Parts: sequence; C-alpha cells; structure tokens
Amino acid sequence: MTTAGTLETVSENCSHGGVQGVYRHASASTGTQMTFSVFVPPHEDGAKLPVLWFLSGLTCTHANVTEKGEFRAACAEHGVIFVAADTSPRGEDVPDDEAYDFGQGAGFYVDATQAPWAQHFRMRSYIEQELPALLAEHFPADMQLQAISGHSMGGHGALTIGLRNPDRFRSISAFSPIVSPLNCPWGDKALGGYLGDDRSDWREYDACALIADGARHANLLVDQGTADNFLEEQLKTDLLVDACKSADMPADIRMQPGYDHSYYFISTFMAEHVDWHARHLQG
Repeated sequence: MTTAGTLETVSENCSHGGVQGVYRHASASTGTQMTFSVFVPPHEDGAKLPVLWFLSGLTCTHANVTEKGEFRAACAEHGVIFVAADTSPRGEDVPDDEAYDFGQGAGFYVDATQAPWAQHFRMRSYIEQELPALLAEHFPADMQLQAISGHSMGGHGALTIGLRNPDRFRSISAFSPIVSPLNCPWGDKALGGYLGDDRSDWREYDACALIADGARHANLLVDQGTADNFLEEQLKTDLLVDACKSADMPADIRMQPGYDHSYYFISTFMAEHVDWHARHLQG
C-alpha cells in the first residue's frame, strides 16, 4: 500500500457534534495535489469508526456531496466516517479536454494507460490504495469496516471498485450509476481514451462485465430515478438488473418514480443509504 504523507487542513467545521473537514495532500498516484473531505462523527477518545466512501460524478469535486449530500446527521447517528474524494487529478500541467465528460473532472476511477493521460489519471490506484492509507494514518478509521457508494460516474466507480474488492467493502450502493461503460457513449469515450481500443481491457471497469466474469457481492443497493434524462442512453439500469439475475446475485435495485439525476434525488435517499451501510458495517 502506498505510504501516506503530509496532510494539509483546508478547513474544519463543527457539524452534528463531529467535524467536517477538507484536506489537501501531494498524491504519489496522480503526481498532483489532491483535495478530499472527511466527516468524523462524535466518538469516544481512542475509538475506531467504520468508513463510508463516496465517489462523485462527472464535473464534480469532493465539494458537491459535502455541501449537498445531507449525510452528516445519519453518519453522526450511526458513528460512521464519511469520505468524499475528488473525481480526477487537476492542475495546469494535467491534460484536459474541452468536453465535460473527459479529462479533468472525469477520471472514471481508472488507471489510464494511454498518452497523455497515463501520467496523472490513476484514480483507481488513488482510491483503492493511496487515499485509504492516508485515512488510516490521520483519522480514527477502522479499515476493517469499510463500505462504498457513489453517484453517476462515481456510481460506476463504487460498483466496480466494490466488486473488485469484495473482502474490503462490506456493502456497495450507488445513485444513478453508469452500470456498463462498455455499452454507453460516456463509456466509449472515456474508456477508449484512457485505456485504448482493446475493449477486453475495459471489462474490469464495467460492473456488468465484472459480474458476468464472476465477480460477486452479497450486499448491493442501487437507487435510480425514473425521470433521469440520462437513464436510457447512458445509465441503462436494466443491464445491471439482467446481469445480477443471470448470475443469481442478490441486489436491491430500486426505480424511484419522478426523481432525476440531481442532488435533490441523492439527498432524498442518502440517509437511507447511510443507515443501510451502517447495518452491514456494524454486524
């Protein structure tokens, strides 16, 4: 695991009896400064707390869910640390693209192999290795008790990282996830650009393909709004339903009538997701 390093405190605020912090560090994975947020709920001195990771979607940073996710009351109630990472490396020396769905803000939680992206776009290594090491060093986190969630592109990240690491994450949830980048325009563009034209290299970054190839997890929750304008072309929730059924893998995949792709949707069901994860994290 990557050695953790120096952590700079950007801000800390008291909230729900705990501390909502924003932090920055020099990342070995991405070769850039990376910013993330952590909510540590009230707890007894010396206590170690379970961890819920949250991965955000296209164009987002750590700030979107931190400011609009409405998770802190539930995390304080259940004693769960909430970690929100950034979605990509950033900076003047980091390559970018004019489109919103590629480049900075659109890391897709992959380790890129293609130039010019491969040098910095190593979000898989950052989320799976470097940031957990940093969390373990600087926060009262019980790294034996972890869960993961995310939204849209971050839902894709949560599903694929969780399915690849079933022994690390006790539960996986997602809001409006991209379930199969192999079968949508966002995936064609991002995975083709970051990983190259060999689509077999994409399978480890596709939840449906991972399940078809044998990945399993006992605790999976997905909420998808029926009024989401990305549902039919990009998200394709039905492909995840079919993949789970074909694999006889249990999953609670819920279509929520009238909800769209926004944080109004996420914040409506966030406390329920935190509660669900807490039950799996605590026994």
